[in-house]
Amino acid sequence: MQSRPPLIRWLQVLAGVPAAWLLSALAVGGIGAALVCAGMARPEAVVLGAMLGFVIMLLLILWGFRAALTWLHTWAGVVLGGVLFAVFWMGSLSVFDREIDRWMMPATRLPPAPQQISLDRVAAAVTPTLPARTTQWRVDLPTERVPVMRLTYKAGAGDAPARQLDPATLSLLPEPGSKGGSGFIFPFHYGLHLAWFDLGKWIVGLAGMAMLVLLVSGVIIHKKIFVQCFTFRPKKSLQRSSLDLHNLTGVLGLPFHFVMTLSGLIIFITIYFPQAHWSVFGSGKDGKAAFTAEAYGKFSRARAKAPGTLASLDAMVASAEQEWAGGRPYFVRVWHPGDANSYVELRRSYARDVTMNLDQIYFDAGTGAILSRFEAGKVMTVQRFISGIHFIQYEHWPLRWLYFLAGLSGCAMIATGFLFWLEARRARHARKNLAGVPFVEGLAVGSISGVMIATLALLAANRLLPANASWGGEDRATLEMWAFFLTWLLTFVHGWLRRRAAWREQAWAIAAGAVACVLLNAITTGDHPLRALADGKWAVAGVDLMLLTVAGLAMAAARRMARKRAAASAGAPVPPVGRPAVETMP
Repeated sequence: MQSRPPLIRWLQVLAGVPAAWLLSALAVGGIGAALVCAGMARPEAVVLGAMLGFVIMLLLILWGFRAALTWLHTWAGVVLGGVLFAVFWMGSLSVFDREIDRWMMPATRLPPAPQQISLDRVAAAVTPTLPARTTQWRVDLPTERVPVMRLTYKAGAGDAPARQLDPATLSLLPEPGSKGGSGFIFPFHYGLHLAWFDLGKWIVGLAGMAMLVLLVSGVIIHKKIFVQCFTFRPKKSLQRSSLDLHNLTGVLGLPFHFVMTLSGLIIFITIYFPQAHWSVFGSGKDGKAAFTAEAYGKFSRARAKAPGTLASLDAMVASAEQEWAGGRPYFVRVWHPGDANSYVELRRSYARDVTMNLDQIYFDAGTGAILSRFEAGKVMTVQRFISGIHFIQYEHWPLRWLYFLAGLSGCAMIATGFLFWLEARRARHARKNLAGVPFVEGLAVGSISGVMIATLALLAANRLLPANASWGGEDRATLEMWAFFLTWLLTFVHGWLRRRAAWREQAWAIAAGAVACVLLNAITTGDHPLRALADGKWAVAGVDLMLLTVAGLAMAAARRMARKRAAASAGAPVPPVGRPAVETMP
């Protein structure tokens, strides 16, 4: 296969990857149906079959391209490296998305919430603010990382509006005018904000499967993988040092990168392998709804269309804590408020657990009697444990920092892969007048430094836009998003126009933008890093200090690139680099 023309190889990819997914989907459906026949509970069979689907697909792709793993490793990285970098970058930031919320939403920079909050007082405070036709309302309780309460409700079709409350006074906070880290950065990580037919999730899923292939094929094709754990020569040429760093970050971060990628895919089993529940519950909305109800838990009852009352929510919380052996709820939801058939939903917090449990209890709103209790099955609990590993919603600060640094190591691995590809081909493509390097260089610049600049543009827009800003019918939060995407697009254009010089110029832009964001935060809120630390606003100070760190690193990188360019212009000798066996890609 190595000797086949590039066109044939690409046709094999275009046919082979969908074929691998189709075969995996058929296997998933068959496994689910067979497990049900063997006596396994229906939702358990569906979840187990769907999780196995990703492993089956990975093995099929590796087997299909077993004679061209080096070629596959190279081009999977080149084609999807931009998406992978954006996903890893936003995933790394999402580790601290709640802290970024505090930075982007100054009204939420509150002291830690009281340990005990009366839900009866909460209900009395929020009920008068709800529209008359409200069908449900929900309050998410404050946590160690989130000092505010969040109120959402539905009063008809469409999304539920969201408001934030001060847990000390139970007063509504001003509209934040921003989606923040949890509303923009985190969803971008898994969906790219492309909601049409779940297109963003499918693109990220394709990139995730490519990442699994890259990781496994990288282990196979590198003959001296353990030696590369201790090999990094930063003073060598860019081609050599980028390859060393690519191998080093790839090997040291391999377990983390593999687990994060696979767990990210497993979270969306119903999207990537719907055949699992089709074969057991049937296709269509009814089949998916039935699977969701059995796997994730769902209780409902119709309105009585007669007036009803709301009993003590605090008493229901006490009853739930007794049922959960001390576990506390993280949100309360009242269905059909004011109706005789109204009921209350409480879900157990997983702030102290890795597993994102699905424990839930439903109470009759009028009497406080337990109507239903749900706990996930064993296989579903495994899936929720895997989800918990990925989401890291539990409170563990040292591990959170390790996640953040490991995520950035994935960014470094992807970036250095791009750099090696470019440096290994730059002279040859220039001699042959090929457009490969210019195109990939612009793609790499925009994907790597460009997405960083766009993130800084998002933060700068957050501090620069007036509180009630709107334009063209779009609100302030949407304008922030447009600042991100338009800036990101411009960095690609700059990369294609300036090519090699764009790396240095965008590094300076990152340094300047990061410092500007810190200054803008201080000017608009008064919370400069020293004051934020003195006032105990650790999240705000942490974001500012990270921005200053980024500025320092970007400045150092820009100065180093400037020295390299000056040395090259002066005719300084460049050390030769041999091409080991792993570098025999086109």
